[in-house]
Amino acid sequence: MGKAVITCALTGVLTDPAVYPAPVTPEEMAREARRAVDAGASVIHVHFRDLTPGKGHLPSWKPEVATAVVAAIRDACANVLINQTTGIVGADISGPLACLRAVRPEIAALNAGSLNYLKTRADGSWAWPPMLFDNPVEKVAAFLSVMRECAVEPEFECFDTGIVRTAAAIARNNGFVRAPKYNFVMGVESGMPTDPALLPILLRLIVSGARWSVTAIGRREIWPLHARAAELGGDLRTGLEDTIYLPDGSRAASNGELIAALASAARAAGREIASPEEAPTALLARIKEPQP
Repeated sequence: MGKAVITCALTGVLTDPAVYPAPVTPEEMAREARRAVDAGASVIHVHFRDLTPGKGHLPSWKPEVATAVVAAIRDACANVLINQTTGIVGADISGPLACLRAVRPEIAALNAGSLNYLKTRADGSWAWPPMLFDNPVEKVAAFLSVMRECAVEPEFECFDTGIVRTAAAIARNNGFVRAPKYNFVMGVESGMPTDPALLPILLRLIVSGARWSVTAIGRREIWPLHARAAELGGDLRTGLEDTIYLPDGSRAASNGELIAALASAARAAGREIASPEEAPTALLARIKEPQP
């Protein structure tokens, strides 16, 4: 198996910095990215936050915020790859597209199908109002078009097995002829569970030879899934967007602690860790392949 590429998801779309140690400002993002890279990450997945005082728990799609965040990360972490979020509810995707054009990240998350985004409390009631995370084919196609325009490698985010099965068809029917880079998002209550036994099934459903990774959302129960992903040859991801819990159940104080634990899990599975200088060969070489 090749070296594992580790992604750090610095902060989520709505992670409250008043409750979790999630970075918000460009300076905080750069500091956390540096900690992650020092611990073994070579890709930084970024969401952008509202920089208005008191509103750091809210997302922002202002290109000036995106460019400030990415510039700070690049200044702090030479050669790191940027993976930008594009996730947004609704048909208006002008904000994410403007950020893609402003930042021109090496990689961007491409949510490849729709999902009822649900979470329940212990008593069965909804933790938040039921929400449709809508990603119809025409929305995905619009993102793919701008990603091609900006030479950005899409990462196909798959929340359930149906999305895994159809990601390649969506790509092919929108002129993307390479094998998709898959990211299995596991742990959303209405999507795939964090069950390591599911991984071999998913690998039978993807394009042969495609690069793949796992996003594991949850508490300490996610760590056996990370270990299995490493054993099966996948790339790896964690960060304060996905969890705040270390393998022993304690709370992480920073992204660096989570990445260090993930790198240890990879090494325990016999995997070496790709450096920021090595990661582009694994993830980005295909960008220059001809497209029709």
